Amino acid sequence: ATKDMSAPVIVGQIYDLQKEMFGMERDFAEIKKYFNAQMLERYNTFQEAIDKDEDSLKLAIQYAMIGNYIDFGSMNVVDEEYLEKLLKTVEERPVSSQIYNNMCDDLSKANRLVFITDNCGEIVLDKVLIKTIQDQYPHVKITVMVRGGETLNDATMKDAEEVGMTELVKVIHNGNDIAGTCLSKLSDEALMCLNEADLILSKGQANFETLRGCGKNIYYIFLCKCDMFANRFGVEKYTGMFLNDKDYIKMMDGK
Repeated sequence: ATKDMSAPVIVGQIYDLQKEMFGMERDFAEIKKYFNAQMLERYNTFQEAIDKDEDSLKLAIQYAMIGNYIDFGSMNVVDEEYLEKLLKTVEERPVSSQIYNNMCDDLSKANRLVFITDNCGEIVLDKVLIKTIQDQYPHVKITVMVRGGETLNDATMKDAEEVGMTELVKVIHNGNDIAGTCLSKLSDEALMCLNEADLILSKGQANFETLRGCGKNIYYIFLCKCDMFANRFGVEKYTGMFLNDKDYIKMMDGK
């Protein structure tokens, strides 16, 4: 199957059909505003915890991983108590030392990094991670990519502005409203940006689903929030994943 037929693309087509036939469309505007505000209130707390940690970048990745829980695409309800539990056990999120060291090595040599966001609320923890990368690798030019239209509770340009991401780095949208990053559907600007990047950080299951196996130097960060992903990686539900696209290709070739 091509990436044009990946789950996020097919689901997007189903939503379009529902809207056309029944006029059904769930409005996520208030939900997005709520979670952006909730996480933004704690931005300084997150930043302070990361700044004083002996490995601040690793902790920033773990926080960003937990942010991926705020997802109304894979779950009907985001359990805020469980989110709180995840935040309190942030350092328990697995981060492979080999992949982490590879990423740090890539960052030290990189000129351009593209960071692909996923959900509202989560984008605040992405901002903390991006700020940490900026502090440690100031020579790297960072571009953040958001969705080009409203889809579920995914982050758009409006969310990026709301949480102050646009004040930190250049933010572009990808030119479509698919809940993922389908290369064939991207705007010329977004595709050129990805092609010119030395490395890409990609958040969330849908971005992984649409980009996996593409051969670019992508580091994926997400939580396995559904049974399919948990089974695919042989882990428990809500386990954090941090992997590189090339490593994933090798892993699949070995199966």
